[in-house]
Amino acid sequence: MASLRPFLSVSPFSHAPKRTRFANVLNAPSPSVSSLPFKLVAARKRFVVRGDAVVDAGTTASIGDLKDDDDQAVILGPATDEELSGGSSVEYDWTEEWYPLYLTRDVPEDAPLGLTVFDKQLVLYRDGTGELRCHEDRCPHRLAKLSEGQLIDGKLECLYHGWQFEGEGKCVKIPQLPSDAKIPRSACLRTYEVRDSQGVVWVWMSLEKPPTLKKIPWFDNFERPGFRDNSTIHELPYDHSILLENLMDPAHVPISHDRTDFSARREDAQPLGFEVTERTNRGFAGRWGRSKEQSLSNFLRFEAPCVLQNNKEIPNEKGAVDYFTGLFLCRPTGQGKSMLIVRFGSTRSSLLLKLLPSWFIHQNACKVFEQDMGFLSSQNEVLMREKLPTKELYLNLRSSDTWVLEYRRWMDKVGHGMPYYFGHATISLPKLPAVVEHAPVGLVAGASASAPAKGGIGTMHSPNLSNRYFRHIIHCRSCSNVIKSFQTWNKALSAIAVTLVALAILVSGRQWKALILLSAALCYGGAYACSAIVALNTTNFIRTHRRL
Repeated sequence: MASLRPFLSVSPFSHAPKRTRFANVLNAPSPSVSSLPFKLVAARKRFVVRGDAVVDAGTTASIGDLKDDDDQAVILGPATDEELSGGSSVEYDWTEEWYPLYLTRDVPEDAPLGLTVFDKQLVLYRDGTGELRCHEDRCPHRLAKLSEGQLIDGKLECLYHGWQFEGEGKCVKIPQLPSDAKIPRSACLRTYEVRDSQGVVWVWMSLEKPPTLKKIPWFDNFERPGFRDNSTIHELPYDHSILLENLMDPAHVPISHDRTDFSARREDAQPLGFEVTERTNRGFAGRWGRSKEQSLSNFLRFEAPCVLQNNKEIPNEKGAVDYFTGLFLCRPTGQGKSMLIVRFGSTRSSLLLKLLPSWFIHQNACKVFEQDMGFLSSQNEVLMREKLPTKELYLNLRSSDTWVLEYRRWMDKVGHGMPYYFGHATISLPKLPAVVEHAPVGLVAGASASAPAKGGIGTMHSPNLSNRYFRHIIHCRSCSNVIKSFQTWNKALSAIAVTLVALAILVSGRQWKALILLSAALCYGGAYACSAIVALNTTNFIRTHRRL
């Protein structure tokens, strides 16, 4: 949240030209909210089901048609008949895209890592030369997950029967085969192309078409001299479209994240101005800012399939320009699940960010997502239960929800090329049931190891995306190491304190006894501090009025 400050504050150096507050498309007739429950029932008749897709029949009144003069000024509505019916679709195939898999620095060196894109399960690892490899996460023998296996001399081994595979996916060892038998050609893995770009691992999901390298997103600010960023990764219990909506909604920050740090205060909640400057088949872009500002100084860009960035340029006292970026790389990981890589950075040097340890910044980011989690999870549930496009459920305000409406309209155009989607005027429901993966059980499995591919640290928690430990810690190498270090220090200081107390009982001199007891108290204090830091990094934030 501290890194959001450049996007939420008014800069005295802002010099961008004055712009129109809204694009023409936003000046359209708007819906009425009077008698809303009754009219929503009538609006449901607009949609027919064709297979698993729900499309707009366009025969009865929708919320967008129920308007009066008061609502017209504040609620966004469709500008044209084409937008009312969902617009014209464009050719799109979700597999012919690059998806952000992981932060490069956090990929385990000694174990395979299980990940998903939509319903496709992948295994990511480094081979014997350190090169990143990615395959379908199942053994061709009996479909066991390869991410539950291990690396032996750079080869990926399935721990069910010991089959081993090299980086290209070819099987090189089957222990059960006779010595003179050849390994079947069909005993190979489906391989996905991966690339490391600007510290992020990207995967090309198509097995039919070769990867298009120019589609890998490139972020200019990250290459500027002096640019420093702080990156975190989070697994979240709601759909990636809900996540993207939330990230492109600056209006919620002062309320939902009030006093999380100095950048968010509920009294700062106010109308915002928006201008859509670009619409393409691959996304949209535009400017936004406080409606009181002389210019809209923040620039937002959404790019297919799931990349969102907020940029701001602020002239400094030296006459140069400081560049700020909030980058959000969202990956769909299945129905009601997503994974997010957050990267905040700037060319402006901050003494506070230099002094704060990374684990403290990471836990603050966890707190921010926990503050939104209840809202977004329930929003996900309602969309799945109602089975309606968002125009039948949302009341999008002109002064806060422009990007949300733009995103859902983009989904109308390309959603037919996705496994499932919820658009502004159309939807397509999931064709496959959600996969529910259960935690490993038993003493041995519970105490397996510390990397995400190995099952977590001991029995601290069972896998649960509502828990901070499994949402972030197991995916972040630095935070995992910090937790283990503070746990070790906690045990060591506690043991030293107990030893010192016993020694104080044995010594006879009063001064020595006092000195030893003081040392024991300091050790106990240190142990408590270590325990508190572990709790801070592994315990969810709970709002004051919700605490027992």
